Amino acid sequence: MPRPSRHHPLPFFVHVLGLAVFAQGTSEFMLSGLAPDISRDLSVPAGAAASLTSAYAVGMIIGAPLMAVTGAHRPRLAPAVFLAAFVAAHAVGAVTADFAVLFCTRVVAAVANAGFLAVALSMAPALVAPERRARATAVLLSGVTLACVAGVPAGALLAERYGWRATFWAVGVLCLPALVLVFRYGSGRSGVSCCSRSSRTARPSRRSPISVCSAPRWPGCRVARSPRSWPSSAPVPFSG
Repeated sequence: MPRPSRHHPLPFFVHVLGLAVFAQGTSEFMLSGLAPDISRDLSVPAGAAASLTSAYAVGMIIGAPLMAVTGAHRPRLAPAVFLAAFVAAHAVGAVTADFAVLFCTRVVAAVANAGFLAVALSMAPALVAPERRARATAVLLSGVTLACVAGVPAGALLAERYGWRATFWAVGVLCLPALVLVFRYGSGRSGVSCCSRSSRTARPSRRSPISVCSAPRWPGCRVARSPRSWPSSAPVPFSG
């Protein structure tokens, strides 16, 4: 059997996840440049506006372990719920005139960001063959790097021309493609199975000749073909 080409592109969904991570990373770091505008617009001290960055950091620290556990129990719905909460938090933050509400939205967005990233780090490698998992993870995490290099300056430029609220709207809009795809495939509406290619060589358990893949269904994955002793269309479990 011919080996897959090393230049074969990654599933489109991996890049969409990277776009969502880029938007979330931009949201995390952009407040440092928006604090003066927020301070003037909401009539709060500059120190209070700067505390929004600290609120996001605290939300990430608290939300990471809690949301990772939650996402493990609901692997299909968790990514969509986290992204929806993130987008909703930015929409509320973009229209509110109350600093307390804005502060709460930053905490909610941070918790949702932590949960989505925890699930995405397990999701992206499961979409590709074992030898390409490192590349998929790198593409996903490159969103954070690009957020620091390009997202934060772009957010500052957008805020300078159209106001800090426009930056919140832009972050939310960037997450919409990933939200649509995660909800569509994560809810099981697609017939595509998310079994890793590595599972094609897996052996069935002695207790159960046919193992059912309990993983969520994501785009970019194919139904894994089983050994001869298995039904040809039976999906097999994956690790990752």
